[in-house]
Amino acid sequence: MIQNVGKAWRIAIGDDSTSATYEAATIGQRGVFICAHGAGGNMNDKATAATARAMREIGLGVVRFNFLYKEKGRGGPDPMPKLMTTYSAVVDHARREVDTGLLIIGGRSMGGRTASMLAADGFAADGLLLLAYPLHPPGQRDKLRVEHLPSITMPVLCFNGTRDTFCDPGLMKTALTKVTTRWTMHWVEGADHGFHVPKKTGRTDGDVMKEIQDETRVWVEGLGRR
Repeated sequence: MIQNVGKAWRIAIGDDSTSATYEAATIGQRGVFICAHGAGGNMNDKATAATARAMREIGLGVVRFNFLYKEKGRGGPDPMPKLMTTYSAVVDHARREVDTGLLIIGGRSMGGRTASMLAADGFAADGLLLLAYPLHPPGQRDKLRVEHLPSITMPVLCFNGTRDTFCDPGLMKTALTKVTTRWTMHWVEGADHGFHVPKKTGRTDGDVMKEIQDETRVWVEGLGRR
């Protein structure tokens, strides 16, 4: 199947529909990453666009899309079942429209969590890529989002910053003791939930994204050898 360099899609979600875009990799394409946005973002926000650009540079075509609440201009996220239904419909559409090769699901914060819920339900994909997984709400370390994690069987690559108020490193380490799949945890030193680092570190947001890009490249190469 011929890969489109860039294509806008309209995807039916039951009686609703949402916007999505597909962009092919800028180098030899190895697979496709379905990149979902975070709760406060959208498919074209700066962070999601930067992530897509970085992934395309390492051989992944990228699909970005809006969850329905964002498409309709509502403030709060949809309930998780509707988020999962939307995500699943986007993947189904992508499979019909492009030759996905390696199929990687995931995204930023809430978007990645949604993909992780699908993965725990046995969704068919080659890997799960999580960027700033929201382990718990800020300041609410007792409200952990971990019950489904042991049910995930596909390989996982998860990035979190060491200053991420949504993910206490100690609590994440404890949660992962119950996970049996191949879970690669990468901590970005000094980064917050948006992967921003203080100026005093001498690093830029671009440096952080390059770190994420390099680690993901190695991980994707490993998926291709499975």
